[in-house]
Amino acid sequence: MSHYQGDNAEYISDEYEMKNVDDEMDEELHNKEMGSDSDVDEYDHMNNKVTDTSAAQARRGKDIQGIPWDRLSITREKYRQTRLEQYKNYENIPYSGEDSGKDCKASKKGGLYYEFRSNSRSVKPTVLHFQLRNLVWATTKHDVYLMSHFSVVHWSSLTCGRSEVLDVSGHVAPSEKHPRSLLEGFTGTKISTLAVRDKFLVAGGFQGELICKRLDQPGVSFCSRTTYDDNAITNAVEIYDAPSGAAHFTASNNDGGVRDFDMEKFQLTKNFRFPWPVNHASVSPDGKLIIIVGDNPDGMLVDSSTGKTVMPLCGHLDFSFASAWHPDGVTFATGNQDKTSQIWDARNLSKSVAVLKGNLGAIRSIHYTSDGQYMAMAEPADFVHVHDVKNGYEKEQEIDFFGEISGVSFSPDTQALYVGVCDRTYGSLLELGRCQNYSYLDSKL
Repeated sequence: MSHYQGDNAEYISDEYEMKNVDDEMDEELHNKEMGSDSDVDEYDHMNNKVTDTSAAQARRGKDIQGIPWDRLSITREKYRQTRLEQYKNYENIPYSGEDSGKDCKASKKGGLYYEFRSNSRSVKPTVLHFQLRNLVWATTKHDVYLMSHFSVVHWSSLTCGRSEVLDVSGHVAPSEKHPRSLLEGFTGTKISTLAVRDKFLVAGGFQGELICKRLDQPGVSFCSRTTYDDNAITNAVEIYDAPSGAAHFTASNNDGGVRDFDMEKFQLTKNFRFPWPVNHASVSPDGKLIIIVGDNPDGMLVDSSTGKTVMPLCGHLDFSFASAWHPDGVTFATGNQDKTSQIWDARNLSKSVAVLKGNLGAIRSIHYTSDGQYMAMAEPADFVHVHDVKNGYEKEQEIDFFGEISGVSFSPDTQALYVGVCDRTYGSLLELGRCQNYSYLDSKL
């Protein structure tokens, strides 16, 4: 990934050049809201809080993000068109986004697999590195963990309550003693990536930091620095179950390393090195293979016990930042700055089996539902695509909104999909619920 340096950790670097349009819209929105006496104000001045949007309000015509289009001089459709025309996709290899469209599979739009439930503007997701977008994780259909400035916060959709889980703005030190753990901890850590699963949380930092916490216990369990290289940022962490049943996690770093830790004693169990920065790694469901993608158009499938290449993954035109296995352990997906996600079959890797195209920019996050029915791929901003996997990716649902995407996550039971929206005015957490098929009831009527 691009070597990032900067002292402003409050807001991400712009990935697109739309400052004039966005600034004018922000100014108009601000003036309209502060000067309005409407009973549907987006800001509740009596209670000094931003109002949320419910499914019932959306059905009555309210914008899901609460944007008052009827009070603006620009329509939603016109603003969408402007975004599509003016967005500048970040590329490490020039024109990769233009050249990648030749072999794309044309998915039919109009699918409805997850329907809008709520938009919570009292939650403010944030992103610190514009290329890293794995900062939202659902552990149940009601419990979500996400980055908000210098804190990892928990959001409950049941209580609509927000609580702080980990504050990294000050000093963080482990309360447990483990070999290789830095007992002195860290101060002012800038979190680049996050993973939360079951009762475990792992956060990675800009200087190669790793912070591990058990959610059912107070304090921090483990602090470590994977590398002291100057270009040490932790690009991705993934928690998974090893074949033994023990919980492990992998950390992918800009120094070309992929390191594997067990989560009981936080011991380093494997340390593989690759010839370029690794932006994401995904372990197969059976634990035998790892997808490796990074600062090279070609990814690779490697043996998890040796780190040796099983087969290169050739087809993308730029650097990749996302990967995910289908639960069947046979197919998997990679996401790239060439605006595509490619679907692969591990039994024949000579060529990907499908190429799926985004609208605006890079595919920076990919997730499958645990039942393998759907795959979500997120662009840097405005669009999340949910593909119908079991019907050959022939149809998709396009979730359309405005704002940078901090992360997407299906709940383990597949019943919820959460999207973190990072925006100066309309930052929020979108919740969608899986559409239920009640056709079996119709036969009884």
